[in-house]
Amino acid sequence: MKTLPVIVHTPSWQQFAAIIGIYFATVIFYRLFLHPLARFPGPKLAAVTRYVEGYYDVVRGGQYTWKIAEMHKKYGPIIRISPYELHVDDPAYFEKLFRQDGRWNKYWWSYERFAAKHSTVFCVEHDVHRRRRAPLNAFFSKANVARRQSIVREKTNKLCYRLSQCSGSGETVNLSAAVGALVRDVAMEFILSRDFHNLDMDDFNGSIGAIFQGSGIMWRICKHIPWFRPVINALPRVVTRHTGDESGRAFLTFRKQLTEITSEIMTSIATNSCDPDAPRTVIHDILASSTLPEQEKTFERVYDEMGALTGAAFETTAHVMRIILYYLYTQPAILSRLRAELATLTTEPRLNELEQLPYLTAVLMEGLRLGPGNATRMARIAPDRDLFYENWRIPAGTPVGMTTILMHMDPRVYPEPEQFQPDRWMDADVRKKADKTFAPFSRGTRNCGGMQLAWAELYLGIAALVQKFDFTFDGAGPKDVICASDRFIIGTEDSSGIKAYVTERGMSIATRNMSSDR
Repeated sequence: MKTLPVIVHTPSWQQFAAIIGIYFATVIFYRLFLHPLARFPGPKLAAVTRYVEGYYDVVRGGQYTWKIAEMHKKYGPIIRISPYELHVDDPAYFEKLFRQDGRWNKYWWSYERFAAKHSTVFCVEHDVHRRRRAPLNAFFSKANVARRQSIVREKTNKLCYRLSQCSGSGETVNLSAAVGALVRDVAMEFILSRDFHNLDMDDFNGSIGAIFQGSGIMWRICKHIPWFRPVINALPRVVTRHTGDESGRAFLTFRKQLTEITSEIMTSIATNSCDPDAPRTVIHDILASSTLPEQEKTFERVYDEMGALTGAAFETTAHVMRIILYYLYTQPAILSRLRAELATLTTEPRLNELEQLPYLTAVLMEGLRLGPGNATRMARIAPDRDLFYENWRIPAGTPVGMTTILMHMDPRVYPEPEQFQPDRWMDADVRKKADKTFAPFSRGTRNCGGMQLAWAELYLGIAALVQKFDFTFDGAGPKDVICASDRFIIGTEDSSGIKAYVTERGMSIATRNMSSDR
C-alpha cells in the first residue's frame, strides 16, 4: 500500500503578521467596546494598554499620578486609567472606598512587584491580611508605643548630641540624612530591639536613605517589566556588590544584617534560649500568635514581614520631618509661635503632654498633609459586591483607586493647598470637616499599622529639635520637600538632602555671626 506523503505547511511571515494583527485588533475592540469598563470615560489609549502608564512611570520618571489629575480635569470625577482599573477624584467618596466594614482586597498588579510578597503590607487578599495584621496591632498600638517612648527619646537625644557637635562649626549638616538616621534607628530598636547605629555614623548613613528612595524607581520598572527583578535577583551577590554604588552596597549590608537578626531571634525562640530580660520583638508576637497557622510562621514569611515593616517605617516618617523642619525654619512667625507653646512645658515633656498641644499638633498635621505615606494611588477591590459612584455601577472585582496626595492638595478641601498653614487645623469645625479627607496613613482595613510610632517620632523629634536648635539652610528650597515623583512613597525633585548650618539656641549673636562668616 502506497503511503501518502505528509505535507507540513509552514505559515509565511505574512500569515504570522496577519494572525498577530487580528489578535491585537480583537483585543483592542474588546477593551474599547465590550469590556465591563468600556462605558467609563477616559482616554482611549489608556483603555487599550497599560503602556500609557508605563511611559509616565518609566520614561517620564513617575509622573502618572499627575497625568491622572489631568485626565480628571478633562473627563470628570470617575475615569478609566487602564484596561482594568478606575480612578475617582471626589473627596466625598474616600470614606466609602476606604472603610472598615466589608471585604477589601488590594490590587495585585501594584504590589506583587515588591520583594516582600509574604508581608502584611503587600498582602492582596483581605482574609489573609486580617490574619497577618492581628499580631501586629497590639505591638504597634498606641498604648505600647507610649510604654516604649523612651526608645524615641533616647534616639532623639543622641541626634541632638550629634547636632550640638556641629553647632557653630561653619560646616553644613545634611539634615535630611540626620532625621533619616533617627527614624531608622528608632524603627529597628522598636521592632527588633537592635541598634543599627545610623546616628553614630559620620554621614548618618545617608546612602541607605537614598536606596529606599531608589527602590520606588525599581518598583515602577518592575510593574511594567516583570522579568526585570528576577534577573537582578539572579545575579551573584558578588556581582551586585562590586558593580553597585555606595547606596546599593549599604542596602545589601542592611539586608544581610536583617537576615541574620531574623534568623537569630527565631532560633532563640524555637530553642527557648531567649534572654528573659530582653525586650520583646515583633517576631515574638508573630510566632506566638494563635490566629496565624504554622505556614505563616516560616523564616521566609517572617523575613518578608521584617523587610516590609522596617522599610515602611523609614523614608515615610523621615520625609514628613524634613517637610516640617523646612517650613518651620523658613517661616519665622510659625516657628516663634510653636516655640512659645513648647515653652509652657517641662524640659523633657512626655508624649501625652505633647499630644495636648494644639499648635504643635496642627504643625504635624500640616506636615502630614503635604507628605502622606504614598504618592501613588491606593486601589481597592470589592471582590464580592458591586460598588456605586453616583449613577455609575462598578462591577465586583474592579480595582478602584484614589490618590491621597491629590486629595490633600485639592483646593475644594484645603484652600491654598500648596501653602504650609498650620492654622487651618486650629479651627475645631474645620478639623472635623476635614477628618474624612485627611488620610496620611490611609484609612480602612489597610491603614498604616505603624502610625502611632510615626506620631510619637514626630511629636518627640520635632519638639526637641525646635527647642534646641536654629537651622540656616544652604541652597534648600521646595525642590527638597515638594512631591514631584511617584516612587510609591513621596519622591522629590532633589533627593540629595537639605543642607543646614546648625546653631544651638542661646548661642550669642556675635558667635552665631562668626559661625556664618566662616
